[in-house]
Amino acid sequence: MQMIYGKTMAEWLKEVPVLEDLTSRKESYWINPTELEHQIDDSSIMEAEERLSRFAPYLAHMFPETRQSRGMIESPLIRVEHMQANLEQSHNTHIPGQLFLKCDHALPVSGSVKARGGIYEVLKYAEELATQCGLLKLTDDYRQIDSPAFHSLFSNYTIAVGSTGNLGLSIGLIGRTLGFNVDVHMSADAKQWKKDLLRKKGVRVVEHKSDYSEAVKQGRKEAENSPRFHFVDDEKSADLFFGYATAASRLKQQLLARHIHIDERHPLYVYLPCGVGGAPGGIAYGLRQEFGRHVHIIFAEPVESPCFMLGMATKLYNNVSVGDFGLTNQTAADGLAVGRPSELSCLHMAGSLDACYTISDERLYRYLAELVDTEGIYAEPSAQAGFYGPLLTAMNHPVSETATHIVWSTGGNMVPPEVRKEDYAKGKNERNLREKN
Repeated sequence: MQMIYGKTMAEWLKEVPVLEDLTSRKESYWINPTELEHQIDDSSIMEAEERLSRFAPYLAHMFPETRQSRGMIESPLIRVEHMQANLEQSHNTHIPGQLFLKCDHALPVSGSVKARGGIYEVLKYAEELATQCGLLKLTDDYRQIDSPAFHSLFSNYTIAVGSTGNLGLSIGLIGRTLGFNVDVHMSADAKQWKKDLLRKKGVRVVEHKSDYSEAVKQGRKEAENSPRFHFVDDEKSADLFFGYATAASRLKQQLLARHIHIDERHPLYVYLPCGVGGAPGGIAYGLRQEFGRHVHIIFAEPVESPCFMLGMATKLYNNVSVGDFGLTNQTAADGLAVGRPSELSCLHMAGSLDACYTISDERLYRYLAELVDTEGIYAEPSAQAGFYGPLLTAMNHPVSETATHIVWSTGGNMVPPEVRKEDYAKGKNERNLREKN
């Protein structure tokens, strides 16, 4: 009889009922029974915000798309009332409150949620190297980093990362702009256009036949033996985590600009697509600092890659892989194709995650086409995962009409036009099939 971490499958199914749906690849919803108050270390978030402010003149200088925001890497928050009406009509379910989209698919520089954390960690590493050798002082104008002296310094160092795609893009683009050598380890099934773009920018892309976790392991192994290698560890990096967390204070300002105050009578529901859990975990950590228990954090994962729900529900956390329970980790949502959750994110989210759900690839593509049709917005399949959340929340919880729902987008604006057309066609086909049935 096959044993999974000391228990039979029958024992696991009895102990953790949601596993019945998870292992059957059914869309599922899990409410976290654990509620703990974690100490929020806001000093780490403040440090990240201060460093990004120092680099803002450099970013505005190097990336014209950031000039309007004065070198800040930030995305709009927009009301998507037509998409909300579409979701309500197609699912015959009322969503109490207002639905917004946090447009990280349009983040400058690398066009994904990974831009915040990935770019932040590389900037921190560059600052440390430059200050240690006396080229840079914290009070300097950082635009001087665009000079032969800095490029020469950074060219002696290599940054390595394991990625399903979007983190590799952010690390590769900022790393090469600064002058670093960059190695991106990717699973062979990562999107080809992402590999092609990285290679075009001078990044060394190393493909692995196995999945994301193996790519991370190989990247870590390659980097650990050299003082001139810096490994961006998507599973354990605190720098990535706190870089992502800076999103929360900016979101609060965007809400206040719309006269939306979050409190007991005006709760906030945030739906975050989840791969390894670093980006959504970091964002959630920041949101807890800003809004306390008035924000409800819900993660969304593909049916074949529910690593975070699996880790949390079984309490095995980062010790379990989706393969242990017979799932393939194969999904069109390549940014979410992760078999094992982040150790760091599990630690912080154990008592802070309110709920988690899984979503099928078919539904992702359908929402992709519907978002284009209703709002004129394209975002990659991974970015659609959050749209199922407000419906599930309405079905499973009492929700006030004064609630605010935010679907957090992930990536999209760097996707080539021909891939966008293919994605949209798949989405229209899925919608037609659903209407026929």
